[in-house]
Amino acid sequence: MNIRPIGLPPGWYPDAARIKRFLSPFGAGRAGNAPAALSPHAGWYYAGEIEARAAASLDRDAVTVAVLGGHLPAGCPALFAEEDAVETPLGTISIDAELRAALRERVPHQSDIFPDNTVEVLLPMVKWFFPDARLLWVRLPASAASFAAGKALAECAAALGRRTAVLGSTDLTHYGAAYGFSPAGSGARALAWARENDRAFLDAVRAEDAAAVLRLAAEKQAACSPGAVLGTLGFVQGLREAGTGGLRVTRTEYGSSADRSEEGAPESFVGYGGAVWTKTQR
Repeated sequence: MNIRPIGLPPGWYPDAARIKRFLSPFGAGRAGNAPAALSPHAGWYYAGEIEARAAASLDRDAVTVAVLGGHLPAGCPALFAEEDAVETPLGTISIDAELRAALRERVPHQSDIFPDNTVEVLLPMVKWFFPDARLLWVRLPASAASFAAGKALAECAAALGRRTAVLGSTDLTHYGAAYGFSPAGSGARALAWARENDRAFLDAVRAEDAAAVLRLAAEKQAACSPGAVLGTLGFVQGLREAGTGGLRVTRTEYGSSADRSEEGAPESFVGYGGAVWTKTQR
């Protein structure tokens, strides 16, 4: 078996014993009923609780969890992990090769051979909440094609009879000198500007406004991986078109790396958002 090894250095998430202690309050081997959610992809020290709540919200009966990552500009193909399984501190997760093959027939793609945190940082949580599920590892570019890829994922999963949940992965505004982006200067004014920028992006997510998601990411740097967001929106739309029923965002939450600062508004900081789609009554 070809296993993709852990690629992130220590510090992104803790070792196995600490992972279990961190995730135990959220439940083990149990999840919710959401077919899709958005999560940050920062190190667990900064965004782990938002990430865990997003992962824990996903459909407990899913047999495949698709983690949609990003960090890809427009014009790039989708990137798929080509291995048979991926390594996590809690054990390996098998790749759903059949679903991967079906989706690759519909989506321009290449192999994901690059180090990146957008998928990997969430995998210990996938293993914890879905110990027997398979994985689909895909990174999507910042373009409308990613919405179509998400719809194709829903259609491929339905054709295979594969109950699938999607976890989209993006961080929000990267503000400050460390990121070369300081439109509101520094201090409290900067923090307020960034939080409003993030609020506008989460409003676009709630409205499922794919055009606004792309625009805010491009013009306001409101998200680093909008392709993952569009893929999630496309998946939700695909479920609707397949007759799954009403779906809407029922919960969002927000945080910032500035929340960890002991010095007020730090010079540089990143926003983190979560969103969960659940079924509604017709």
